[in-house]
Amino acid sequence: MILSRYERIIAKRYLLPGKGEGERFIFLVSMISLGAVALGVAALIIVMSVMNGFRAELFEKTAGLNGHAILTGYDGRIEGWQAISDAARKVPGVTSALPLIEQPLMASANGRVEGVLVRGMRVGDIRSNPVLTGGIKSGSLTNLTPGCNCVAIGSRLATQLGTYPGGEISLISPEGRSTPIGTVPRIVSYTVAATFEVGVYDYDNAFVIMPMEDAQTFMILGDAVSNIEIKVTDPDQVQDQMGPLSALVQGRGVASDWRSMNAAIFEALEVERVAMFVVLSLIILVAVFNILSSLIMLVRAKTRDIAILRTMGASRRGMMKVFVTVGTTIGSLGILSGLILGAVFLFFRQPIVNAIQWLTGQNLWDPSVRFLSELPSKTDPVEVAAIVITAFVLSFLATLYPAWKAASTDPVQVLRYE
Repeated sequence: MILSRYERIIAKRYLLPGKGEGERFIFLVSMISLGAVALGVAALIIVMSVMNGFRAELFEKTAGLNGHAILTGYDGRIEGWQAISDAARKVPGVTSALPLIEQPLMASANGRVEGVLVRGMRVGDIRSNPVLTGGIKSGSLTNLTPGCNCVAIGSRLATQLGTYPGGEISLISPEGRSTPIGTVPRIVSYTVAATFEVGVYDYDNAFVIMPMEDAQTFMILGDAVSNIEIKVTDPDQVQDQMGPLSALVQGRGVASDWRSMNAAIFEALEVERVAMFVVLSLIILVAVFNILSSLIMLVRAKTRDIAILRTMGASRRGMMKVFVTVGTTIGSLGILSGLILGAVFLFFRQPIVNAIQWLTGQNLWDPSVRFLSELPSKTDPVEVAAIVITAFVLSFLATLYPAWKAASTDPVQVLRYE
């Protein structure tokens, strides 16, 4: 929409506060509208980025430790896993098939007992796992070798048990040796070689990692494993590989993908994401109504000026363009302010959360409830573009009725008694 010189001058004049009390009030309402648009856009960007970050972070952590699919034996044992692993790697789209042992047990140290999830992995797989190697808090994974009688544990589990690298932890398995008085639980002590933090509360509070050979010995599995972890090139299309993978363990186990293993969490996130988008969009809608009301007041206040301009040769189209420009300029400035506000909040999100927690004395981000240790964020440019376009279109639509009323002004009726 191209404005002539006089139309630009008039639009600029109507955007700035006039000398009269009424014009200053209209300018105040316009600034409130601008702020409302900015808050609405910023709120949408912040919430959608946090929701995307939460999903991405949770997926990265869970997939990093559990893979995109898992093959599990019916009785917790997969015999001949080498052949199955080799066959799985030949399935199109599969990038890796790693054996592992996973068993819920009990652990004790310093008179404290906690439920743990013991995982046995090949030493090479442990040291090449970026989630584990990138989260080492103390100690070193290089100390984990077959026969070393040592383990790596989650940082929160270490705090719960009061043990750290160099200390000892006892693992308790109900599958022990038989005696005349019954089965005696199997208890073996291990040295803590390292502590790690993946950023997911449940993992940091329960995981115990050990070499696969030591896990097979402790759990009396022989050469068997309990699971085979599968990773694929495209996690969102993992269902394409599930058919061939299920056939590999047919009659011996089941195949599960990351969606079914974490269905409740990811479905809840998706529902909440859509609901938050709809609810927060109402903020922009309310701001748009503010723009509409401020323009209507401006048209009423400038009715005489509009009539004079019409008598001087201004066209109806020109009047419409002036008021559409005023309204869309307010909306555009609000959108720009919202983008800046949203970017600043997301950049300083964790310090802001910490500051609010300090001021209120409330724990706003409890990892035991939120799963993740810190507030995540991942901004999607497509979503940001959609938010900006939606806000701009609504702002433009809000200008049409006031602009039409201004263009419909009849100079004869307005100036007949002047």
